[in-house]
Amino acid sequence: MTRPTSLPCLLLAAGRGERMRPLTDDLPKPLLKIKGKALLSWHLEALSKAGITNVVINHAWLGEKIENALGNGSQFGLQITYSPEMIALETAGGICQALPLLDPHDYFLVINGDVFCPNFPMDHLLDEFTRLERLADPHKPLAYLILVPNPVQHPEGDFYLYHSQVSDSALPDAEKLTFSGIGLYHRDLFKDLVRGEPTKLAPLLRAAMRENRVTAEKYTGPWHDVGTPQRLNELNAAHE
Repeated sequence: MTRPTSLPCLLLAAGRGERMRPLTDDLPKPLLKIKGKALLSWHLEALSKAGITNVVINHAWLGEKIENALGNGSQFGLQITYSPEMIALETAGGICQALPLLDPHDYFLVINGDVFCPNFPMDHLLDEFTRLERLADPHKPLAYLILVPNPVQHPEGDFYLYHSQVSDSALPDAEKLTFSGIGLYHRDLFKDLVRGEPTKLAPLLRAAMRENRVTAEKYTGPWHDVGTPQRLNELNAAHE
C-alpha cells in the first residue's frame, strides 16, 4: 500500500533543449515522448505511486504547453503547482525561486525533467528522506545525490564517491561517477541565494562537499540523459 509522504518534489523543466532542436522548437523538451508517454509523465506516475503528492514544476520555454498538458495533476493523483521563469535562472536559481511553493520542512526532492529512469526505486529514496529528517546533527548533509556509472557521452564523470561521501577532488579508492539529476536537498543549501537571480547548482554542491556535507549512493539501474534526438530515437526503438 502506498504510504503518503510529506516530501515535496521539484521537477526541473525550464531548459530550452538546444541540443534537441528541431524537436524542441515548438515543444518543451520534457514533453518529448518515450513509448508514447512524455518524459514528465514517467516521473509524475512514479511520484504518485510512491505517495509523493506535492509536486512543483518550473518552466520557461513554451511553459504554457507544459501547464496545458499536465494541468493541476489530478490525472496523476497529484497536486501540481508551477514556478514560471521569465529569464533563465539556472538550476539553483530555479530551485530558489520554487522554494516557497515547495515549502519543505528541511529536505525536498529535485529531479531533472529530461532524464529517463523508469525503474528507479523511489521507496528507497523515501527511506533516506526519513532518515535525514530524523538526524539531530546540526551539520547534517545539505545534499544526498544519486550518482550513476559514467555514460558514453560523459566519460569523465562529475564527482568522486567513497562509501557514502562525495568529493569534487580525487580520493584514494574513490570512484568517479556522474550526477543523475536526482537528489534530496536541504533548504539551507540555498539560504544565501536571492530569488530571481540566476545561480548554478554545482558551485553550491562543491562548497558543501568541502565541508563534508554531501552524501550519495551509486545507482546502477536503467538511467538515461535524453540529451539528443539520437538518444531519444534509440530509447524509443529499445522500448517498442
